[in-house]
Amino acid sequence: MTRTYNDSADTTRTRNGAVRLTDNLVKGLKPPLKGNKITYDERLRGFGVRVMASGKKSFILNYRINGRERRMTIGAYPEWTLLAARRRGEELRRDVDLDIDPLQRRTDKMNAPTVQDLYDRYVTDHLPKKSESSVVSDLQMWKKNILPVLARRKLSDVSFDEIDALHRKITRRAPIQANRNISLLRKAFNLAMRWGWMKANPAVGIEANPEVSRTRYLSDSELKRLIHALKTSASRTSCDAILFMLLTGCRRGEAFQATWEQFNEELRIWTKPAATTKQRKLHRVPVSSAVTELLKSRQDRSTSPFIFASHTGKALTDVKKTWNRICETAELEDMRLHDLRHTFASLLVSNGQSLPTIGAMLGHTQTQTTARYAHLFDETLSEAAEIASSAIYN
Repeated sequence: MTRTYNDSADTTRTRNGAVRLTDNLVKGLKPPLKGNKITYDERLRGFGVRVMASGKKSFILNYRINGRERRMTIGAYPEWTLLAARRRGEELRRDVDLDIDPLQRRTDKMNAPTVQDLYDRYVTDHLPKKSESSVVSDLQMWKKNILPVLARRKLSDVSFDEIDALHRKITRRAPIQANRNISLLRKAFNLAMRWGWMKANPAVGIEANPEVSRTRYLSDSELKRLIHALKTSASRTSCDAILFMLLTGCRRGEAFQATWEQFNEELRIWTKPAATTKQRKLHRVPVSSAVTELLKSRQDRSTSPFIFASHTGKALTDVKKTWNRICETAELEDMRLHDLRHTFASLLVSNGQSLPTIGAMLGHTQTQTTARYAHLFDETLSEAAEIASSAIYN
């Protein structure tokens, strides 16, 4: 006669009256009128098959660990065969013998943070520390490329191969953007490790796509055409913002977020708040008389705290259409808005300013950032070398 036990049976009682479970016996077990019944196996302590009143059957394992009785469902019958379930039960029993709680491990796994959880905390804890333009860029990468592929993945399960595959996928349409996505993930995974969510960073070691640094500067003739196009355009606010970037060498976001309060009364000193700079540090810098004149021309008719305000009174967010039209009018090829910053630096170099001075004007906090302009000193240094050699031979 097959002996069954109520659901409250503990692991001690599972040893008494257990039977040898066979395929035919499991198949022939009848459901109780209500609740469920468990028939235990005599070969593997705590292993059994549970039959619900609905007729559904599943294999379970009862065990005691740390003074606590636990019951874990292995799998449903007949999806799980008796042989497969018993083997799994043996594996779980070995874990128990090693003082590992398999049910707790399963629960921890189910509750483990996902990439979606990482994104949520990244947004609340890390993004507020970044500039507005960086926030927009990061959110775009998360939502367009990362979350559609990885959102539901447990962080502990994310592998190097998955991240490498994502990098290759993005590379097919945007090689440089693929590198930016990996940099973002590497930072996010580092944060996850700091928060105790991961033990290793699967984005470390991804081979980046080659990137060629741009060295585009405006020539004298291009500068003249650009300024003429800006002066004669009807899009005054956008064109003034572009001219402001050229005259100060500032970044686009710094110009868009510039307010009257950031300038002193004479409009000669610009103090950029840390929240608007890339380095997240306050940057105080003098501006030229040409910039002051530009600001005065706008101050008289301004009704917004922002110097370059849209028709709604809020800060400009983009001048792409105006810039494309200006480039066409001025016949400028392969010219980005950020190249105005490079042009500003190149003009300082050509007029004898030192790298530390240029770095201070641009708001660089690291000397290697400004060092990219060092080659522009070659012509000046060559002239100095010729003067020295001429003096020697004469």
